[in-house]
Amino acid sequence: MENILEVQQVCKAFPKTNFSLKQISFSIPYGSIMGFVGENGAGKTTTIGCILNTVARDSGTVRLFGREMLDADTGLRERIGVVYDGDNFPAYWNAEQLSRVMQGLYKQWDNAFFYAYLERFRLLPKQKIKHYSRGMTMKLAVAAALSHHPQLLILDEATSGLDPIMRDDMLDVFLDFVQDENHAILLSSHITSDLEKIADRITFIHDGRLLLTASKNDLAYHFAVMRCKESQFRELDPGDILAYRKRDFQTDVLVADGKDAARKYRGAVIDHVSVDEIMLLLAKGERV
Repeated sequence: MENILEVQQVCKAFPKTNFSLKQISFSIPYGSIMGFVGENGAGKTTTIGCILNTVARDSGTVRLFGREMLDADTGLRERIGVVYDGDNFPAYWNAEQLSRVMQGLYKQWDNAFFYAYLERFRLLPKQKIKHYSRGMTMKLAVAAALSHHPQLLILDEATSGLDPIMRDDMLDVFLDFVQDENHAILLSSHITSDLEKIADRITFIHDGRLLLTASKNDLAYHFAVMRCKESQFRELDPGDILAYRKRDFQTDVLVADGKDAARKYRGAVIDHVSVDEIMLLLAKGERV
């Protein structure tokens, strides 16, 4: 399947903070949602900056719609809708003013579409953004990102600050968006339950390193955690261990195939594993 976004071996170092992205690689097929998971400071926003050319990468390539995007590629940028984690628009504007500005920036800006989302999200067109709650500002940013009819949505913590009911409504919006097989979404989030609902694939990042990319189905139905005593842990094949974490009286071991592990290690305690626990084991656990 053709990819709408390809990130290959992207590196970016920040010497003053001693942080760096280290050879980040993943791809997103058309018609799919990629969840991008990691703790605060893991490198999610920096990766997004490298994709959008707002952060100059040191090496590696990024291909959008089959080609690299240069700073002069305004036509390519029209095909991308972006929501940042933070202030997306000046606080002294209101939604009505925002619409007029966006109409001048995007050739495909759809005013009727934008106002329909304002009504759906219960946002008043004349209310100043500075009086919005965080959830309201995120809803406005999503409405604006959708209203110039992009093919790719890049969303940095777009469900953050929303109550559970509105988060669920927002996830429905994202699912509707990818019903068009020419669309796709990169959704960075620390709310892993959202990604479990809608993502097709999930990429885990920690301390600037990509730890794992897997399909949601594999994570849900195949990945598992073995609860081992010390003697059991010593008998494991190192090739079966993705990561492990020692506790007081047991060692938790992440494996890629729980059923295979159950056949191989008779009597082992094997549990289903959530995306949260996978992230913790990958980030805080050790490798063989």
